[in-house]
Amino acid sequence: MSTTPIQFGLDTFGDVTWDAEGTPLPHDQVVRNVVEEGVLADRVGVDVFGVGEHHRDDYAVSAPDIVLTAIAARTKKIILTTSVTVLSSDDPVRVFERFSTIDAISSGRAEMILGRGSFIESFPLFGFDLDKYEVLYEEKLDLMRKILDADQAGTGVTWEGTTRSSLENQKLYPPTADGLRPWVAVGGSPESVVRAARQKMPLMLAVIGGQVRRFRPFVDLYKRANNELGNPQLPVGIHSPGLIADTDAEAQERLYYQWMAMQRRIGAERGWPEPTKGRFLQEINSGSLYVGSPDTVAAKMVDAIEALELDRFTLKYSNGPVQHEHAMDTIRLYGEEVIPRVRRILGQR
Repeated sequence: MSTTPIQFGLDTFGDVTWDAEGTPLPHDQVVRNVVEEGVLADRVGVDVFGVGEHHRDDYAVSAPDIVLTAIAARTKKIILTTSVTVLSSDDPVRVFERFSTIDAISSGRAEMILGRGSFIESFPLFGFDLDKYEVLYEEKLDLMRKILDADQAGTGVTWEGTTRSSLENQKLYPPTADGLRPWVAVGGSPESVVRAARQKMPLMLAVIGGQVRRFRPFVDLYKRANNELGNPQLPVGIHSPGLIADTDAEAQERLYYQWMAMQRRIGAERGWPEPTKGRFLQEINSGSLYVGSPDTVAAKMVDAIEALELDRFTLKYSNGPVQHEHAMDTIRLYGEEVIPRVRRILGQR
């Protein structure tokens, strides 16, 4: 970990949630609920709030920058970022302009987490060829790095590639006062880890299943790559799912059926085995589900933070159709009870 205090975040993909009777809420209500969740996160002292991007019927947020703008106007301290911005199917110029605008509205609280995303629906939707999956991401990440450097230097952007028109000393507006910090989201590819170091961007690991220690080699690789490239050691974070309630039993009960529904839905698309209660409990006990009382979740977070030497821990508090009210409980308990417990334990050690 760096010498700066660890940051604690929450994020959501805008999962379409159920009401108490198990009926899916309309997408517009889900979007409004996400805004309220972000406002609550700021009020209870969470450091970072992220909103993700999807273009499918089980997620309500397709334009996270717009949702973040609404949250920015109603919050004061919280850093506003994306769970992921699917850069491969977007235009880095427009991404920068949107987030520099959020940065202006929020007085310097905007961030971006850049990645390829875990779904591919945005590629045909926006007219991008999946055969160019790698080159699209490589070139657009390179362009974003040049845009951010030019913004900091107050100069124009010069860039040439194959995936969009070239730029020659082109200035982008609005410029930021102190720059936008981009993170790179990585799911488990060593090449992506090295790419993050090469582009001098902090690393955000998606740890969504299995034991957290299996990601330690990626952290070591990132640190080694930074050393070899002559970079300073940049922050490392993880994003993992969870739910918090007053007791372990209540938290498990609130998540179990919703977790099963989400696993079946995505698993049918990806060929996963049928989810079981045994697997659910295994992920809670020794995997990457942070589910339980504030004491249980805090202890598990401390273990992950120390195992990977993290600078940021982000809890994905929205998990499939979990009720909005239960999500709000998770946010409140995370800010008021879990984060203080984790800071206290880390401070004592």
